[in-house]
Amino acid sequence: MMELNTTNEAGITQDERKKVYETIQYIVIRLGDEQYGIDIRNIDNIVRMQHITRVPKMPAYLKGVINMRGEVIPVMSMRLMMNLADDEVTKTTRIIVLKLEQEGNVGFIVDEVKEVVSLSVNNIEKVNNNSKDEKTDLISAVGKHNGELISLVDLSAINFDDN
Repeated sequence: MMELNTTNEAGITQDERKKVYETIQYIVIRLGDEQYGIDIRNIDNIVRMQHITRVPKMPAYLKGVINMRGEVIPVMSMRLMMNLADDEVTKTTRIIVLKLEQEGNVGFIVDEVKEVVSLSVNNIEKVNNNSKDEKTDLISAVGKHNGELISLVDLSAINFDDN
């Protein structure tokens, strides 16, 4: 049986009405003065900054590895990956451990984990990346929340090759 997509008096279809209520949760992190959102479904753990064992002959953004519950996890500087100044470790610095399809668990150093926000798909706008700037390549969209803009990180755009 074929389902009809009916419209109401305002000309809004059922699919469009459903989309208004569809939300995605993001962890909002801070890097410098900017806010970024990471889809909460990709987050495995958030831990305080800890000793990172250096690995020789690795790219500058790869800070080393940590041991978390018996698993060795590579840790990267999200700041360096976005061409920002190197990390300054403070009491708010955290390592966000993400579950990535190809690489497994990977840790990212961030300045601060601020909050969890729910963004309606209507408050998310895709970004067209036509530049060679690595920072903008990692941003897939911009979300609007309480009058502020949150750059949404596209984890699939992270390049792990040491080119």
